[in-house]
Amino acid sequence: MGTSAEQSGTAGDAGEDGGGESVTTVLVAAAANLGIALAKAVAGIISGSSAMLSEAAHSVADTVTEVLLLTALKRSEKPADEEHPLGYGPERYIWAMLAAVATFVGGAVFSLYDGIHTLIAGEELGNPLISYIVLAVAFLLEGFSLRTGIKQARGEAERMGAPVGRYLQRTPDTAVKAVVMEDSAALVGLFLAAGGLLGGQLTGSGVWDAIASLCIGALLLSVAWVLGRSNAELLIGRPLPKPVRLEIRRILAGVEHIEAVLELTTLVQGPREALVAAKVDLRDTSTAAQIEWACEEAARRLRERFPNVTRVYLDPTPGFAQRREEGLNPWG
Repeated sequence: MGTSAEQSGTAGDAGEDGGGESVTTVLVAAAANLGIALAKAVAGIISGSSAMLSEAAHSVADTVTEVLLLTALKRSEKPADEEHPLGYGPERYIWAMLAAVATFVGGAVFSLYDGIHTLIAGEELGNPLISYIVLAVAFLLEGFSLRTGIKQARGEAERMGAPVGRYLQRTPDTAVKAVVMEDSAALVGLFLAAGGLLGGQLTGSGVWDAIASLCIGALLLSVAWVLGRSNAELLIGRPLPKPVRLEIRRILAGVEHIEAVLELTTLVQGPREALVAAKVDLRDTSTAAQIEWACEEAARRLRERFPNVTRVYLDPTPGFAQRREEGLNPWG
């Protein structure tokens, strides 16, 4: 029977602050998107612009996304219980996956449909002035929301000693990643909508507006794909980065009474929560008390070096030589 050492709980004050910062980032984005969606819808109806209506659908999808992300943040904070001994951290990726689907269905599909319909049926252009005003206001609000998300991303990247781009690519905090990507896409979408309006105003043709709507749909499709893929990867199970795994092996091997790390499994369970499980070969002369001490000491050192490692399970396992002497399969 193996002996295990477990360290559970939060990742400390830094982790709690980061969680609250994620909620603030999402709330700012949700408030901005809700107001923008209503303004764009009114402007789209008045101006007859399909690109503005696509942008309204874009903002509605973003608002739904923020609501789902808030649900993810709140539900994933529930402490572990008897029914869920490893906690609720991975639940955030289920809700974040639904948010990606909302972006796809609510934004991309509508925008593509509206663009195709406008190309086929045409449209009558109205006064674009209100649309330009709404786009300008939306640009300011989206820019403020994006600034909030990037500010958090930069802080987290500095804490981890990684470039911001690399952090956004690999971070398990999909709420921040979603806000930054969606707000960036929103700013690009605003330029596309303005270009469609300007093209229609100069040429008197709704084709430019339709093309802008199609481009907005393609943009949202790419965002939904990236976010969906990231969340799927985390739901399936992503290990800690290779440099971290190598450092974990080094720390474990440096604990007295542990001679070798035979097998190491790591799993990201949340933005500030990870599990480490390892089969370790201990000295044959170690007593039960020494084995227990080694497991506890290894868990302490790992959590001290990597605060995000909240659970450590060690399984004392005979090494290659001992298994061969006992006539056992060395590879289990």
